[in-house]
Amino acid sequence: MIDVINIRFSYPGQKSLVFNDFNLRLEQNRIYGLLGKNGTGKSTLLYLISGLLRPNKGMVTVDGDVAAERKAEMLSEIFLVPEEFDLPNCHLAEYVRLNRTFYPRFSDDILSNCLSEFGLPENPNLKELSMGQKKKVFMSFALATCTRYLLMDEPTNGLDIPSKSQFRKVVAQSMSEDRTLIISTHQVHDVEQLLDHILILTERNLLLDASTMEIQQKYVFGYRTPAEMDSTVIYAEPSLQGNAVIARRQEGQPETQINLELLFSAAVQGKLD
Repeated sequence: MIDVINIRFSYPGQKSLVFNDFNLRLEQNRIYGLLGKNGTGKSTLLYLISGLLRPNKGMVTVDGDVAAERKAEMLSEIFLVPEEFDLPNCHLAEYVRLNRTFYPRFSDDILSNCLSEFGLPENPNLKELSMGQKKKVFMSFALATCTRYLLMDEPTNGLDIPSKSQFRKVVAQSMSEDRTLIISTHQVHDVEQLLDHILILTERNLLLDASTMEIQQKYVFGYRTPAEMDSTVIYAEPSLQGNAVIARRQEGQPETQINLELLFSAAVQGKLD
């Protein structure tokens, strides 16, 4: 379990606060989608959870350990895939040999499967890979660590359309009952089929903290003609298919797939109940 407790945070030299008395609890065995506009603290939150940043006030704990202390036991159970990274000029086997000892449950089978799904060789020369290929290799290694907490910042940036589908597949195959994945992203359509919990951040505040089940029980998403607009509609946007709407779900209505872009816009504009 990850607890974010009354944290305040600002970057050195900046007067504006990123977080102020901010609280959040993240449970195990979930895939969280962390959404928000630029500058609302999504990446900052991931770095605070991993202990790479320290709050000015309050604390973040990971299974009871203070994240900022970066104890070895905690670090062996958490892995961060940042939006931007670099890999050394060596073969993957050498990179794995040097880093796998930090992760007690590292799985060669998961690594091999992920590389195969991404269409990559077993032991590529990292310096010869494109940036998109490096991203696939790094995410494969991250999934193979089998850490209890996996944090990903914009994981689908730089991936082509087939690779985004492959990404969803390898994540789904690599999840276990005790694992928690937090994905910070603007590319909501790339991951919305994976998520089972949605977090929406605005400046210093948490607008939404709800499971996909709770959202689907409360709302329906779809398209309506002007004649079909009624009092159940809480938010609508015009589209080529008609009005894209979020409406209160009525008794007997079937569940619908969540439209994350529409949900985000409704939350930011204060339209959700």
